[in-house]
Amino acid sequence: MQKTFYVMRWVVGLFSVAMMLVFSIDRPITEVLAVKKSQTKPLEKAFPGSQKCKRCHLRVFEEWEASAQSRSILTSAFRVSLERYRQSSEDKEGAMCFRCHAPSVLEYPDHAAVYVKEIESGDPRLDGVGCSQCHLIKEVNPDRHPPHPLYQLERTVFGSYTKPAENLAHQSISLPLYSQSQYCVTCHENLPGHEKLPDLLGPWQQSKKQKAGTQCQSCHMPEAFGESANGERNRKIANHSFPGRFGKVRAEAVTLEVDTKVKEQESEVTVTIQSLVPHNLPLPHPGWSRVELDLTILGKNLRKTYNERRYYERVFGDNNGKATVFDFEAVKVLKENVLKPEEKRIETFTFPTPHDAPSMDVIVTMTYAPIHGPEPFVKAVEERAALGRKARAFQPVQIVRFKENVKL
Repeated sequence: MQKTFYVMRWVVGLFSVAMMLVFSIDRPITEVLAVKKSQTKPLEKAFPGSQKCKRCHLRVFEEWEASAQSRSILTSAFRVSLERYRQSSEDKEGAMCFRCHAPSVLEYPDHAAVYVKEIESGDPRLDGVGCSQCHLIKEVNPDRHPPHPLYQLERTVFGSYTKPAENLAHQSISLPLYSQSQYCVTCHENLPGHEKLPDLLGPWQQSKKQKAGTQCQSCHMPEAFGESANGERNRKIANHSFPGRFGKVRAEAVTLEVDTKVKEQESEVTVTIQSLVPHNLPLPHPGWSRVELDLTILGKNLRKTYNERRYYERVFGDNNGKATVFDFEAVKVLKENVLKPEEKRIETFTFPTPHDAPSMDVIVTMTYAPIHGPEPFVKAVEERAALGRKARAFQPVQIVRFKENVKL
């Protein structure tokens, strides 16, 4: 009887192994491994929360905490967009969104539903893009589009610093990858619907800066001098606030040259815009992203006599040919006039010359425009934002401003 029991137990075990092999056929290897990992190692153990890293890396943590990366699954705009995506897609767990907003789902695809519940709670415990989601990437597969990160979920942390200090928390290995643009584009070259839509970044690899060796990290992780870990000797380090739309780096994104010609009835302002960035400006994700160029003319008593706004954006079209700010609904591009990498653009404005005034003020401002879209969407974003209309999404962010007084 006991022998029969062991034989049956062996047969059942063999059958289980066979079923796992059948189950794995035609599935991506990362997904198969993820199922195995999720059975043996909790996601929280494989991808430790950034709060744990804070214990030894306070400076880095505080910079990251103030960055857009730390809010990758927290913003009301993302939460509302995720909800709409799940309603309109067969991907009911939002895995496509999490590929970049919570890339640990690449290794644990069965945890996409966990992230959905975390986000719906309004106070997720899990990081979207935190320390471990970035520093456990061992290599990047450049042959896939978008490029695919390959994780090593062990006690080894990867980065760009040479001669890392020994510690009891983890092993540290320096990889050239962490100083290369190829590392960043695993997410930042990705665009929902990328198979049928233009690239997110544009032809960045052909830009002068990229060819000269300037990497993404040069601007978005600018070099500083300080300690990497608490109490460590000061040395060259990378800033982890990731300046871009927010941060001083935006002031170096473009230059403006303004030429004003005064005429009797109509005057003319010519604005020459020189993009200094080696990628599209703005990046057309999310779909409501756009840059605004504003010309304001002030006449007598500083009274506004003329105002005109022009936008640089990619306008997506859905299956019905209608414009949509949801790029995951897009099947084509209806309009595109984003500034291409390092492009020079000339804009000419014609307006009535102010009368009864000795001079006029010419003010040209370029900003990242506030969120826009269908009223129900904007309203939902406002309602879910802790600060309402005072939230970042609703605030214009100035890039550059030009002002001069012109005699009439």
